[in-house]
Amino acid sequence: MNKILLVARQEFRNRVHKRSFLIATILIPLIFPAIFGILIYTAIQQEKSATRKVVHYIDESGLFKPGGNQFDFRPFNGPLEDAKRAIAHDDSFGLLYIPKIDLYRPQGIILYSTVNPGMADIGALNNLMENVIREAKMRDLQVDQSVLDRLATNVNVLSVKVGESGQEQSTNSAVMSGIGMLFGLLMYLFIFIYGAQIMQGIIEEKTNKVVEVIISAIRPFQLMMGKILGLASVGLLQFLIWIVLITVLSSALFFFFGIDMSQEQVGNLPSAPPSQEAVAELLKVWDQIPITFLLLTFVFYFLGGYLIYGALFAAVGSAVDIPSEAQQFMFPITIPMLISYMSLFLFILQDPHGQISVWLSIIPFTSPIAMMGRVAYGVPVWQLALSMILLVGGFVFTTWLAARIYRVGILMHGSKVNYRVLARWFMMRN
Repeated sequence: MNKILLVARQEFRNRVHKRSFLIATILIPLIFPAIFGILIYTAIQQEKSATRKVVHYIDESGLFKPGGNQFDFRPFNGPLEDAKRAIAHDDSFGLLYIPKIDLYRPQGIILYSTVNPGMADIGALNNLMENVIREAKMRDLQVDQSVLDRLATNVNVLSVKVGESGQEQSTNSAVMSGIGMLFGLLMYLFIFIYGAQIMQGIIEEKTNKVVEVIISAIRPFQLMMGKILGLASVGLLQFLIWIVLITVLSSALFFFFGIDMSQEQVGNLPSAPPSQEAVAELLKVWDQIPITFLLLTFVFYFLGGYLIYGALFAAVGSAVDIPSEAQQFMFPITIPMLISYMSLFLFILQDPHGQISVWLSIIPFTSPIAMMGRVAYGVPVWQLALSMILLVGGFVFTTWLAARIYRVGILMHGSKVNYRVLARWFMMRN
């Protein structure tokens, strides 16, 4: 155990003292807000300075009424073929052709353009034509607009979670989805990045023959576990520093905009205008989220998921001599991670209590990402406990599996490795 801790401490020191660690740890919490700020500012400036796109139109239906601020509609006097030839030689965006249509089955409306239009442009034209046809239908059915305005109703269903003891807690699906998405994405990035670092470090030591000297003083299993634990501590330290920096920056941001996060001030905000009421509701939900529990859960699943995949990455690194040879073994390892990451958006955030979501959060190879996507919604204690127990068991199994390959592969050089060779190394006796 002392030798494992010695390797872990040395690996930790080597990583932490690197300039890349300091840059990533300090700058990333600053870079992402800066990038988002620049993108938002650029989008606003682009919208302000954007010129309206010229769209010629031929209206055979007699229904079209140009409107909106996105396009400059200009009628074209002439046949359709002449119009199509004309737009090919000018700077206009396109030609909108509206034939005689059935109001209840509108078909045949075409946009001719010299470029492939974006989704925003097509969406704006669809909305415009829908409004035009809607108004024509209202005239045909003799429906007054004021009647429709009075029928239109906005409903906001409040979500309140009732606990076993009867306590009530406000929830918000958008906030919960955001938390689940953030934690799931962080889990995927942390496990993949630090697992790949283990593999890369082992390949470098094996190539430089350094490992042969180290193996003379320490068992291969101790060396592998030391490297895994050392990098796990580096990742955990980096995550904690990010949490502190993000908390400080968020507090400074709230202070800059004059937002008071105290419970008393949040409770007084609902008497404010509607926009502030929405902010107040989000702040109330945020105040009731068990942040400490979520962070502790993240730490546990990060360590468990990292140890499972870190052991597998270490086994792959010991089996090959150069990184390009590792590609054939990397894909099968990352399949469970990809499945859980894609399922985060397809199943877990859509229905966090569905069968697929539950099973993905229990299976050890998918639970680190899947459970972090579910945990903000509230997970039954038995599911969380079972998931954690199986995650620990999965780590023990993958470590045992990887150690049997690592003890042989770390001393092998120049041999062509495939799955049959790995199986033979696994079956070899000490």
